[in-house]
Amino acid sequence: MRGSSICPNRTSFRGWYNGLRPWLLAAAGVLCLAAPAMAVDPNRAMSQYVRDRWGTESGFPKGAVYDIAQTADGYLWFGTEKGLVRFDGTSFQLIRDSNSNLTVGHVLGLMGDRDGGLWVRLRRPTLLRYKDGRFENVMAALGRRTSTVTAMGRMQDGALLVWVLEGEGSAIKYEGNRFETQVTTTGLSRSPVMSVSETTPGTIWIGTRDAGLFRLQRGKAEAVAEGLPDPKINCLLSTREGQLWVGTDNGIAHWDGHKLVTAKLPVFPAPVRALALTRDRDENIWVGTNAQGLIRLNAHGVSLLDDVSKHSFEAVTAVFEDREGNIWMGSASGVERLRDSVFVTYGEPEGLPSENSGPVFPESAGRTWFAPVDGGLYKLENGKVSAVQAEGLGRDVVYSIGGAPGELWVGRQRGGLTGLRVERGVLTAKTYTKANGLAQNSVYAVHRGRDGSVWAGTLSGGVSHLEHGRFTNFKVTDGLASNTVSSILEGADGTMWFATPQGLSALVQGRWRTFSKKDGLPSESVSSLAEDANGVLWIGTSAGLAYYRGGRIQKVAGDYAALKEPILGLAIDQRGSLWLSGSNRVLRVQCGLLLKGAPPAEALREFGWADGLHSVEGVKRHRSVAADPDGRIWFSMNRGLSVVDPVRQTIVSAPSIAHIQSLAADGAAVALGNPARVPARRQRITFGFVGLSLSVPERVRFRYALDGFDRGWSEPTPAHEAVYTNLGPGPYRFRVIASNVDGVWNGNEATLKFEIEPAVWQTWWFRLCGAALLILMIVALYRLRLMQLTGQLNMRFEERLAERTRIAQDLHDTLLQGFLSASMQLHVAADTLPDESPAKTRLERILKLMSQVIEEGRNAVQGLRSQRSEIHDLDQAFSRIQQELGIQEDINFRVIVQGRPQSMHPILRDEVYRIGREAVVNAFRHAQARSIEVELEYTAKQFRFLVRDDGCGIDPHVLKQGREGHWGLPGMRERAEWIGAKLHVYSSPTAGTEVELSVPNHIAFGGKRTGRTKD
Repeated sequence: MRGSSICPNRTSFRGWYNGLRPWLLAAAGVLCLAAPAMAVDPNRAMSQYVRDRWGTESGFPKGAVYDIAQTADGYLWFGTEKGLVRFDGTSFQLIRDSNSNLTVGHVLGLMGDRDGGLWVRLRRPTLLRYKDGRFENVMAALGRRTSTVTAMGRMQDGALLVWVLEGEGSAIKYEGNRFETQVTTTGLSRSPVMSVSETTPGTIWIGTRDAGLFRLQRGKAEAVAEGLPDPKINCLLSTREGQLWVGTDNGIAHWDGHKLVTAKLPVFPAPVRALALTRDRDENIWVGTNAQGLIRLNAHGVSLLDDVSKHSFEAVTAVFEDREGNIWMGSASGVERLRDSVFVTYGEPEGLPSENSGPVFPESAGRTWFAPVDGGLYKLENGKVSAVQAEGLGRDVVYSIGGAPGELWVGRQRGGLTGLRVERGVLTAKTYTKANGLAQNSVYAVHRGRDGSVWAGTLSGGVSHLEHGRFTNFKVTDGLASNTVSSILEGADGTMWFATPQGLSALVQGRWRTFSKKDGLPSESVSSLAEDANGVLWIGTSAGLAYYRGGRIQKVAGDYAALKEPILGLAIDQRGSLWLSGSNRVLRVQCGLLLKGAPPAEALREFGWADGLHSVEGVKRHRSVAADPDGRIWFSMNRGLSVVDPVRQTIVSAPSIAHIQSLAADGAAVALGNPARVPARRQRITFGFVGLSLSVPERVRFRYALDGFDRGWSEPTPAHEAVYTNLGPGPYRFRVIASNVDGVWNGNEATLKFEIEPAVWQTWWFRLCGAALLILMIVALYRLRLMQLTGQLNMRFEERLAERTRIAQDLHDTLLQGFLSASMQLHVAADTLPDESPAKTRLERILKLMSQVIEEGRNAVQGLRSQRSEIHDLDQAFSRIQQELGIQEDINFRVIVQGRPQSMHPILRDEVYRIGREAVVNAFRHAQARSIEVELEYTAKQFRFLVRDDGCGIDPHVLKQGREGHWGLPGMRERAEWIGAKLHVYSSPTAGTEVELSVPNHIAFGGKRTGRTKD
C-alpha cells in the first residue's frame, strides 16, 4: 500500500529550493571534497525523483529501521526494532522462524550474499542466515558460540565480511559456504567496532564507537585520525575505485586513497550527524542524517531532500539502493522510497509564477520560453526563471510562441504579433497589429517558416503571412476552412497546413484544399498537427487521432480507445515516436507499430502521476507539446511544465521476478511443499503471487497457466491471484510470469507443483473394487437372464411335449382306432366275398392302403411320444439312418462325436434330430455323394451339429428359395429358429454341401458348462 500520494510529496520534496536558495547559492563555493568547489545545481537537485512513504498505516511494523538489504530473488528486507520485515512491492510481512527454536528480535544489520541468502545480525550474540524460508544460526559454524558479530560489510569481490568480537577482534570472510579469517588484529583499541569495509584487497577499514578509524593491513591496525571530524564512526562506505566515505557524529570524511579529507557541507541548524551511507549507480553519495533528513552529494554539490528551515525531521537510520535504482531510507516512523521519474516537472517550488501553463517553446537546449494562462511571457534558462516585460507582454495573455534560435515570435490575446531578438545579450522587440496589416490583433497560432517568413493564425480573422515586412491575409473567402486557426505547420514538401474548427486546410503553391469528415477526419474540429520523418502528417482532433499519408486522411484503426479522445497537443521525437497530450492523458505512440495495427499494449505507453507528472490534463494552446533541439519533449500541463527525455525511455527496466507466495484450498492455507498436497474434495484452489518490481508495482502484469488444465497462458492481468474450481485429483504444475513497468516479460517463470489428493471414491483401489463389483453384477445379471431364458425355453418345451402327448393320445384313441375298426370291418367284408368277385380285389387294395396309413400313424404317434431313454443316443440315432432308409449303395457314412455328450431336453433333442435327419436323408437321396460325414460337437459354449458330403451340391436358387412343393430346407430353418439355434447351409458343385447347426450352451444344456474332450 502507498503511504501517501505522489503529488503532495513531490511538492514538499522540492521545497528545499525556495527556503534554502539564498544560502545554498552562497554556499556553492564553500563545499569542498578535494580542492575545487562544487556548484549547487538547483535545477537538478531533487526534482527528478518521486517520493513515496509507508508507515504503520500501510502495514509497516512500528519501530525504528536499522538496515535495508535486497536478496537475489528480488525481495526487499528491513531490519527493524520488531524483527525482520520482507517487502514485495505491495505488502510487508514480519518474518517469524517457525522451523526452529530461534527467535528474531532487534535486527541491527542485513546483508545479502551471492548464494541468495540473507545475513541477519541481531543485538544479542547471534548471527543468522536466512534462505529458502529457514533460519540458520551460523555462530556454531564459526566455532565461536560465545562471540558477538558487531559489524557486517562487503568486500571488493562481493563476499560477506563480518567483524567478530573475540579478544581484540577478527575480520572473517564468508564465501563458498565456508568462513575464512582475513585479519586477526593486535594493538587495537578496546572500543567496539561499529562498521567494517574493504577498499582494496588486503586493506580493511573498521570504525569504532569512540576510538576513531583504523586501517588493517598485514594483521596490524593503524589509526587514521587526521581529517576525521569525530572519533565516533557510525558508518563506512567503500567504492569500486578504492575510496572510502566515513560517516561520523560530526560530519563526513572522504579517503581519496592517500589522505582523509573532511567534506565541508553548508551550515545546517545543527551539526550533520551521518548515520547511513550509500552510493547509487549514478555516483551520487546519499547520506542519512540525524536531524537534517536525507542529503545527496555529487559533482554538482549538495542537495537536500527537505527544507530544514521549515521542518524538523526524524533520523534517517538506513539508506539503500535496490536493483532498479530506487533509493530507500528508513526511520523510526517507517520507510520512504525515492524513484527516478520519467518526467521532470517544474512548478511554483522551482520558480514558476503559476502552475497553470499555456504555450511552451524550447528555443535551445538550455532555454525554454513559456507563458502562463493568466498572462505574461517567461524564460527558463539554466534553472532560473525570468519574466519578459518588453512591449507590454507582462500585461497581456500570450496564446502562442514560435520562432528559431535567437528569434522569437509571440501571438498575443490583444496586442497582436510581437517579434523578439536577442543579440549580444540585448533583447529587442517589435509588435505588429491590425494597423500594420495584421488580420486581427488576437493571434492564436504563430509559425516561423523555413524561409524566415511568419504565419499568424488569428482568433477570428483568418491567417496573416508576414514576408519582407508586408502582410498577406487569407480568409474563408480565399479557401480557408475557417477564420479561426488553432494550429499551423509547414510540411517537409513546403505545404502549409492550417488546423481550424471547421476542418483541415492546406495551401500548396497558392492553391487551397480543405479536408472534412467526409475526407476521413474523425472530427472537423482540428486542434494540433505534427509531421514525422517519413512525411506522415499526424492530426489531433476533438474526436481522436488521424493521419495523412498517400494523399488521403485515415482514422486510426483498431482497438485504440485512448486515441479516440480529444487531443490537445502533438510532437515527434528524434526516434520517430509521437507524444501527445489529451484532456486527461499523456501518451507515447510508436508510429510504426500503430500503422501496422499492433496491439495497444505494444504501440502505446501511458504516463501518469507515478512517472513524475503533476497532472495528466493538457492545455488547449497552440504548441502545448514541443520538442527541443536535444530531442526532449516538453509538455505544458494543467499543473506545471514537464519534460521527458525519450532516450532514457529506451533503457529497459530491470525484469520483474515472479514468486508464488501462497496456495489456498477453500480459503484454508496449504503448505508450499514439493509437491504441495491439497486435501481431497476442495472446490476452490487459489494461487497468490507477486512480481517483484519495486519501482511501480501497480504496473506489473501477470500471465499464468495450469499444466494439465489450461491450453496456454492467460491474458495479461494486474491481479495477484488466480482461482481454479472443481479440479480433479492428480498432479498439476502452476506457472506464472511477470512483466516489468515497461511491459517487458521476464522469461523466467515461477512454478509450483502440487497434487490434489483423491477422495475415497477416487482412489485406484476403490475404482478397481468398483470395476470388479460391476463385472460381477454384469455376470450375475447375465446368468440370471440365462436362467430366465432357459426356464422360459424349458417351459415352452414342456408345453410342446404335453401338446404332442395329447395329440398322440388323440390320434391313437380316435383316428387310429377308427381306421383299425374300419379295417377290421373291411376285412370281414372282404372275407365274405367270393374270390372271383371284382369287388374283392378293390377291397384288398383299400385294406393294403389303410394298413399303410395305420402304420404311418403309429410311427407318427411314436415320434410324438419320445422316450427319455434315448436322450444320450443322438449319435446312434444318426448312425441307424442308412439302415432305416434301406440304402445299400457303397457310400462312406460315419458319425463323429467331439466332446463329452450331454443330456438335452427331449423336445430340443427331437428337433435337433429332425433337422439332422432331414440333412442326412437329403444327402443320401439327392447329393449322389461318395462320402457323408456327421459330426456332433459338445463344448462349453455350444452344441454343434455338422453334416457334410462330397456330392453335387444344391442349386443356388433352390438353396435360397427352396424347391416348389418341397419343404425340407424351409422346415429345417423354421425348426432352428424356433429352438433359438443358428443354421448355416454351404454348398458348391465341386465341394459338396455342408449343413451346420449351432445351439448355445444355455439352450442346449440348460447353462451347464462342460469339459471338452476329443473322441
